[in-house]
Formats: sequence, structure tokens, C-alpha cells
Amino acid sequence: MGRFLFTASHFRRATSILASSMLLSAVTLRGQSITPPERPGTATLQGFVRDSSGRPVANATVCLQVPSTQAKNAQPVIVRTDSAGAYRFSAIRSDTYNLSAEMTGYATATSDSITLKENESKTIDLTLELTKTADRQSLTALPQFFDEPHFTVAGVTDTTTLGGHGSDAIVRNREALVQATVSLGELSPRNSPPVSNNPAAERSLRESVEHDPKSFGPNYQLGALLVAEGKAREALPYLERASGVNPHDYDSAYELALARADSGDYQHARQDLHALLAEQSKSGQEKAEPHHLLGEVDEKIGNPLDAVKEFQRAAELNPSESNLFDWASELLEHRAVEPAFEVFAKGNRLFPRSVRMLAGLGASWYARGSYENAALRLCEASDLDPNDPYPYLLMGKMQAAETTQSEAIVERLGRFVRLQPQNALANYYYAVSLWKTRLSQDDGSDLPKIKLLLQKAVQLDPKLGPGYLQLGILYAEQRDTSRAIAAYRQAIAATPQLEEAHYRLAQLYRQTGETANAQAELQLYTQISKEQAVEAERQRHQVQQFVFQLGDQTSTPKPQ
Repeated sequence: MGRFLFTASHFRRATSILASSMLLSAVTLRGQSITPPERPGTATLQGFVRDSSGRPVANATVCLQVPSTQAKNAQPVIVRTDSAGAYRFSAIRSDTYNLSAEMTGYATATSDSITLKENESKTIDLTLELTKTADRQSLTALPQFFDEPHFTVAGVTDTTTLGGHGSDAIVRNREALVQATVSLGELSPRNSPPVSNNPAAERSLRESVEHDPKSFGPNYQLGALLVAEGKAREALPYLERASGVNPHDYDSAYELALARADSGDYQHARQDLHALLAEQSKSGQEKAEPHHLLGEVDEKIGNPLDAVKEFQRAAELNPSESNLFDWASELLEHRAVEPAFEVFAKGNRLFPRSVRMLAGLGASWYARGSYENAALRLCEASDLDPNDPYPYLLMGKMQAAETTQSEAIVERLGRFVRLQPQNALANYYYAVSLWKTRLSQDDGSDLPKIKLLLQKAVQLDPKLGPGYLQLGILYAEQRDTSRAIAAYRQAIAATPQLEEAHYRLAQLYRQTGETANAQAELQLYTQISKEQAVEAERQRHQVQQFVFQLGDQTSTPKPQ
């Protein structure tokens, strides 16, 4: 699923390597946007409470207290963490505070002397450690997952029975929206761009390796740094050497498997991960990372059934936003729409501020055939972060094949243009939505605005074939035949396989008496339509379809 870009564990290891070389300071990632204080002149404090394994601790008590030495009668402010382990104190006056978190079975976690200034928003995470008297086995034996899923993926089948309710355009559009949603998995914090190369750090580590070629530390650190910088193949010999020196070290074994996966050596990566998981099983210290990476590898080599089980296990061990999204995306990509919907819905409840989780939920609704619910969820996703382009792009893809338009989507696409006026797709999608919301063909109230939006879209992106096509449709409706023909020709020049442009151009040639040109365009339209239908069917057959069990009933995904 194209997820071999960069992992969060990568980033943490890479920054620790640089810090250990005393060349770069450690970097802390915050996956959550910071919301400004609710009242001017006040501050906001927020963060997450997790256990020592990085899992969220729900319903923990978080206390914010002015030190008694400063204010003897000051009352503490107390909140509880939500299901994602998040807490938030809003509208706090500027002062110096002590912060603590408590939960039964854990030692109190504290963070002293937090100074908050006016209009400041600060994020502080706390880690709860199990107390010595707590029964560790009872607390860690079962994954802290949101609940048991109500489905089981039982196998795979081909797609020979895949049908389509409604027009073929709708079916294709649903498939396109699914693929666009799956691609959001590449936007995970763990898939961030590689850290910037640091020649000094790399040079220092290379010198250490040259000085002592058999040393574990420098070989591992150099290899991990190279992987983090996107140089997986170059990292392999160092990680192989480190693994040979200390074969039982988890970090080096995982980095080696990751380097092999990034290098395209999936079979060896798979062997490494199975060995690593077997060793973890013996020690009783199972981690989510190897399962997730093994899921990626299995998907790459064409084993989606194994892949989805690994993604599920990773989500059970660590129900992070990334793990849940990737599990749900894997289900959706293989047409297990109902299970995908369940995971996206529960992921949304755990991570209500996740834009892509809401977007995935919207795509699931659309795959189920509910345009209204899909529109609602995508609008909610865009409202969470109005500057994020992806919900708008999914809205644009969805509305392209729909005859009716959601007023809420039209409003959001208008906001998209206002926020990103130089985005070609923003201008194009808003123009199309306005075009489709006209009361009738005679309604010309928005035509000047639509024309300007389309002209700007193709100006910003001269390769935007659909933009020229829509301009041609507008000109044709205004009976400006010469401009319509020119626009259709530009659409074909930009996107030769744009079948509708050939068809509409043929109609105009026929009206103007250019019979030979009309016939040539119709032949191209027929040929392209057949080729695209064959290609769409081929792609459908390539995607193995999950057979899943809901409750006591086995089912394959219903035809779209």
C-alpha cells in the first residue's frame, strides 16, 4: 500500500542517534494540532497520558495545581483523559503550575514548574509507570484495544462477481475514492519525509566504524541513520554487521528488516520479521511495530489475507491513529466495506480530531452507497482543519459523478478556493459544484464566476484536461462553438484518454458540418471507452476481495 516511506520509530531512533553524536538536538513530534486558548489573555495546556509501552491510558486523573509555596489557598483543576489518553485545560490564567496524572495500578506521574504565559498553548505528555505491587501480567496480557471487532476476515476470492448498481461512472468513482483514501496512509507521521541529511553526523559515525569495524553501536547507529535518510540499500551492510554482533537486539533486528523492505527485498524482510516475532513470543514482549511492517510486506508480495491479520494485530497491541487507519484502509481496499466502516467508525471515536479518519469514514459511507452520509463526514473532516486539502479533494472526486449536489460540499469547496486560491483543483472542483447546482440550463447567474474559476484552474495547471472539458461544455451551452471546439481540443491535448472530450467534440463537428472530423472523434471515443472499461475490469480483478464473517453469517462484499 505504498507505506515504506518513513516510520515514527525511525524518526525517534534517528534523532536519538544524532543526539548521541552531539551533533543535533533531539526532535519531538507532535501529531496533534494545537488549538488557541478560548479567552484572550489566558493559556491552554494539553497532552496525552500513556503507559510505559506508549499505549493511551483512558480515564486517568490529571491535576493542575499552583505550588503551595506560591498560593496556599489555590484550588487544583482536575480533568480526566478521554479514550485516546488525551487531556486538556482551557482558559488558564498565566502562572507557574505543577502537573500530575494518577491512575489505579500506576505510580503518579508529575511534571513540575510549568510556566504558562498569556495566549500560550503548551503540550505536555505524561507517562505512567506500573507500581511494583500491581499485577503486571494481568494489566498487560490483553491488548488495550477499544473492543473486540464484530467481524472476521475468513479468506479471499476473485472479483468475477463484482457488479454495479447505478451508472458505471458511479462505480468507478467509488473505486477512485477508495484508492484516494488508501493513499492517505502515506500521510501518517510515521511516513513523514526523511530527516534532513547531516553530513557531520554521518561522517563521525563512518569514522567510528572504520576505527572499529566490528563494533555494534556505530554500525547500528550509522545503518539506522542511513535508513532514516532514505538510503536503505546503503544501510544494509552496517545493519547486517550489527545484527551479526548482537543478534538478539530488537532495535537492530527491526531496522534490518525495515531496510530490506525499503530496498524491495521483501522475502528476506519477511523472514527477519517472522524470526523477530518468534523471539518476542518467547520473551512475552510482543510489539506492534513488527506486525505492522509485516503487514506492509505481505501486501507488497500479494498476501492480503496475511497482511490484514498483521495490521489488525498491530492495532490491537497499539491502537494508535496510524495503526487503526492502515487496518481500516486495508479492509476498504479489498472491498470489505462493512468491516472497514466499523474500524473507521471506532477509530473516529478514539481519535475525533483525526482528519483522515473522518475522511476514511466518509469514503466508507460512499462505498456503502450513501452519498448524504459521506458528504456529512467529509465536511466534518474539512472543518477539523480547514487548511488540509485532502478532504476537499475527496469531496471533489465524489461530486464529479453525482447528479445532485450537497449544499454543504459546495460551501466547503468555496472555502477551499478562498484558503488556497492558487490551487488549480480547488478552482476546478468549486466551478463544477456551482455548475451542477444551477436550477436549470437557463440559470446563468453563476456562469461568469464559473468561467473565471475554470479559466484560472487551467491557467494554474495547463495539463488539467477536465478543466478544459468543463470550459468547453460551458462555451457550448452559450452557443460559442469556436471556443468550445478549442477548449475540447485543449482537453484532449492535455489528457488524450479523456473520452467525454472526444464525444463532445464529435457532436460539435457534426453540427458544423465537419463530418470526417466528427467520425474520427467518435471512433476515438468508442475505442477509448472500450479500453478504459477493459482496464477498469482488469484492475478490479487484480484486487483480491476479502470474504468476511459478520456475526454468524459469512459474506463477501456486496456489489457496488
